[in-house]
Amino acid sequence: MLTPQLQRSLLKLLSLFSLIRGYNIIVLVLAQYLTARYILAPHRSWWSLILDYDFFSIIIASALTTSAGYIINNFYDAAKDQINRPKKYVLEHLVSQQHQMVLYLMLNMIAFVFASVISSRAVLFFVFYMFAIWLYSYRIKRLFWLSNFFSALLMILPFWAITLYLKNFDILIFYHAGFLFFLILGRDLIKDLENFRGDWVQRYRTLPVVYNDTVTKWIISFSLLFSLIPTYFLVQHPLGLMYYYFVFSIPYLILVLLLLWRAKDQKMYLWLHNLIKIWILVGVLSIALIYQNL
Repeated sequence: MLTPQLQRSLLKLLSLFSLIRGYNIIVLVLAQYLTARYILAPHRSWWSLILDYDFFSIIIASALTTSAGYIINNFYDAAKDQINRPKKYVLEHLVSQQHQMVLYLMLNMIAFVFASVISSRAVLFFVFYMFAIWLYSYRIKRLFWLSNFFSALLMILPFWAITLYLKNFDILIFYHAGFLFFLILGRDLIKDLENFRGDWVQRYRTLPVVYNDTVTKWIISFSLLFSLIPTYFLVQHPLGLMYYYFVFSIPYLILVLLLLWRAKDQKMYLWLHNLIKIWILVGVLSIALIYQNL
């Protein structure tokens, strides 16, 4: 039997994991390592990357800065989340807002230390990244249309950090980034449909609030279909078994769109949001298959 004190401690840990979106951070770190090993620097071994302290510092700084970003975003969205996700709100606020802000500052400070070990350019990059996340959470997230583009770009920025470090600017990298950008943009717009009630009450100028569900669904449809443009160029390159991931992306995203146009409530939008998250995770894992053939 767990003692009441141990139960409280475990709940606090769960609250913290939810607050920093621990699942997303794990996927981010995994995606960065896989991208570096199989796409950006295929000539390097796993041991070479793992023992590269500067590269490790970039990964840690990215994870810490992104974690801090989720905290500050949660801080400014508290009133909205209380309406849209009351159970999640209660869980995450087992950690007080005062402690959340202390943790936010600590994570950014530690990320700054790791960046300073690499170079002055790394410091500038991560200071810009920290400021961009704060600006998005404080102001841009409430702005019409710009918020969705900004959110998608922020999600891709950590990959730009490792691209700059490994100095690989092959066109194939930009095709992968374009595919991911349009998936994230579509997912972010679906979240706006899911969060309509809280956004409307708190006067966030999201697409569903400014226009309506139908207009938003059309834009989501275009975003997901646009992801097929970089897909077309990607499959022209040797991708090993990852080729099939992009081939199956076509029917998978069409299925998501069919479900999107049938969706009418928050629960269904949550399912669609998670379907895209699952497909992004499958894509991350399939990176390891680039040099595998049948």
